[in-house]
Amino acid sequence: MSGIPLGVLDLVPVPSGSTAAEALHHSIDLARQTEAFGYARYWFAEHHLNPGVAGTSPAVVLALTASATSTIRLGSGAVQLGHRTALSTVEEFGLIDALHPGRLDLGLGRSAGRPPQRTSQEPPFEGHTPNGLRIPARFSFAHLLGHPRVALQQRLLNLPGAQPQDYAEQVDDLLALLRGDYRSPEGVEAHAVPGEGADVQVWILGSSGGVSAETAGRNGLRFAANYHVSPASVLEAADGYRAAFKPSADLDRPYLTVSADVVVAEDDATARELATGYAPWVRSIRTAEGAIPFPTPAEARVLPWTEADRTLVADRVETQFVGSARTVADHLERLQEATGADELLITTITHDHADRVRSYRLLAEEWQRRSGADRAAVTRS
Repeated sequence: MSGIPLGVLDLVPVPSGSTAAEALHHSIDLARQTEAFGYARYWFAEHHLNPGVAGTSPAVVLALTASATSTIRLGSGAVQLGHRTALSTVEEFGLIDALHPGRLDLGLGRSAGRPPQRTSQEPPFEGHTPNGLRIPARFSFAHLLGHPRVALQQRLLNLPGAQPQDYAEQVDDLLALLRGDYRSPEGVEAHAVPGEGADVQVWILGSSGGVSAETAGRNGLRFAANYHVSPASVLEAADGYRAAFKPSADLDRPYLTVSADVVVAEDDATARELATGYAPWVRSIRTAEGAIPFPTPAEARVLPWTEADRTLVADRVETQFVGSARTVADHLERLQEATGADELLITTITHDHADRVRSYRLLAEEWQRRSGADRAAVTRS
């Protein structure tokens, strides 16, 4: 696994009994510590109307984190463009880049609530890849379309009567503003100050081989495939991106990171205990309740639970990598091999901050040990 960097994806989770302010302090502390552990990137997700998630504005949180760190790359995973404009996004990241140049990743996503569309007519793959990676049955978000809470979120995020711009067109506008060659259909120039010429890496995040993967490939951008959110379509997403890829001034070949949900502890049993709250937390998201504050293992065990609940979260639970550092690193190696990922993006949620920090530390130590062993093997050969 030599040369495969690990990054961090942080939702700024709020544990039960805690506050959003405490969660933000913990995330900034985690960024400092993972920088010391050797992680390559630290990304903040964007979610809204979730009692258990404080990561509502990636740009704001990464600006605060940039001042508390010095070398780790910081970015969005992802800015949701459906309720933003290309200009506002470029200006926000331009402001941060002005003070912290060369450290920013501008990760772009489509708005939540839109189920990914399958692009292949082939029956979806389900089972295990030849190397043993679990690809579960596909989960459909169709039951959430038209849900009152989903509709409310869209109403609160968008100005009355506003229509989202076509995603691919919006990305084109954003790239043109960063380059400084934007022209309106009427030929009028626009220059974002700050923002134009900002030294940021642009990434596209996607859960399928559809619009997001195609937009990333067509523009020669880096792409992040979400195994932790949509494990059933990760192979489709990676393949769709590579099939659409065209070299750009920034990138001469496809460059892919793949996310994974991970909990690491000293042994498998302890890790499973720390991950007890994951299933009810996912259930709260998939019922449009909004992510609940992450429960303690004891709290999670007394929550009501049905067979329907188990089915609702099965794909996420069975693809969460939980165990000792050795166990989880084995899973990550299978994920990397099956997808051909150039990097891996790790997201970890536990109730206690110390357990979360320890999970990232133990994984980094094991990953570095394997990387060192790989390099030693190459040297001997």
